[in-house]
Amino acid sequence: MLDFLFKKIDNAQLVVFRIFYGLLVSAECYGAIITGWVRRTLVEPKFTFNFIGFEFLQPLPGNGMYFYFAVMGTLGVLITLGYRYRFSAFAFAFMWAGVYLMQKTSYNNHYYLLMLLAFIMALLPANRDASMDSKRNPSIKTNNMPNYVRWFIIVQLFIVYTYASVAKLYGDWLDFSIIEILMRSKKEYYLIGEFLQEKWVHTAIAIFGILFDLLVVPALLWKPTRKPAFILSIFFHLFNSVVFGIGIFPYLALAFIVFFYPPQTIRRIFLRTKEVVIDKKPERPKNYKWLVGGMATYLVIQLLLPLRHHTIPDDVLWTEEGHRLSWRMMLRSRAGSIRVRIVDKADGKVEIVKLDDHLTKKQRRRVACYPDFAWQFAQYLKKEYAKEGKNIQVFVTNQVKVNNGKYAPFIDPEVDLAGVPWKHFSHNEWILPSPKP
Repeated sequence: MLDFLFKKIDNAQLVVFRIFYGLLVSAECYGAIITGWVRRTLVEPKFTFNFIGFEFLQPLPGNGMYFYFAVMGTLGVLITLGYRYRFSAFAFAFMWAGVYLMQKTSYNNHYYLLMLLAFIMALLPANRDASMDSKRNPSIKTNNMPNYVRWFIIVQLFIVYTYASVAKLYGDWLDFSIIEILMRSKKEYYLIGEFLQEKWVHTAIAIFGILFDLLVVPALLWKPTRKPAFILSIFFHLFNSVVFGIGIFPYLALAFIVFFYPPQTIRRIFLRTKEVVIDKKPERPKNYKWLVGGMATYLVIQLLLPLRHHTIPDDVLWTEEGHRLSWRMMLRSRAGSIRVRIVDKADGKVEIVKLDDHLTKKQRRRVACYPDFAWQFAQYLKKEYAKEGKNIQVFVTNQVKVNNGKYAPFIDPEVDLAGVPWKHFSHNEWILPSPKP
């Protein structure tokens, strides 16, 4: 196994992927400014919902977040060029992680994948060829890399796609109802809007989604099925890009395909250089045990994190506990209504909170039907009223429905959300049981 991991292979796949990766993250960051995503998500809100435990990560004041994203976009350009690569890649990784943990109102599994990939790429020798670094310092220039580089990325992709497929094996996906819900909002799309409302289209999307996620990595690895898998990948990811508008992810997913084609093919097509002869003799670095142990630990964590919801009572589709970081994509639609009541501990005075005074429209929707958002909003209110010298309790009465289910009470109205801790890896008892079918 060690000989397999540390044998040398052509590094054309990694070098070309670095170029694609840099261009795409640059487009993501500049695009977030141009489309108004930064303004809507990080500049306009009075209060930002970050990942619990990362409250110290707050948006920069004024126009700070525009400059923040502009810097990240520029780092993407430097990654593409391979200029001071290690610094550029790590700087982007930490800055993107900051954005990811800073806000979750616009949560997307693909943002999580990009955070993982950013740190992975920062650690890999992706600047050893076709880069400004290798021109500035010819001693680092090489046309090979260890085999584990390629396989580590492939295994990461396999984990993502496999969990995405398995998660779809539940009632609302198998009876196609969640597909129908997702497509309702696309009805006004030019040309394809009505087409997306067809029942047979929902059936095709549901079945193809399961099979594609489950089989695409093995199919790309096996030469006889590689070309059909590549063609289907183009269709699948472009469909997702057009219909769901999920940023760079479809194109990043297509960029990953360079790791599945022979490196000499990638070198000939993209680098326009001749096939290179590689001495495939394994060469283990001095710290190889730590290296293998680190990779194994990381992959075990990636395998276990998506399973944690099985250790928490009730259905994850209802409680949301264990949903994030689990590759559970496009599985549910939540809706809800909420009434937030504040009680002053000193005199018992009751006040109904006007959500419009504190939250954006998108934030209000999240607070109404996601438990962590409701809990964080209660903590926010507690701090705001403490500034006025008041000690308050926060009680929530709400109704939530998942997909085509019925509205049902979600948060215990007798529990003071401002006075209970948040449990990351166990059940929060104030989340009421899911309604019976």
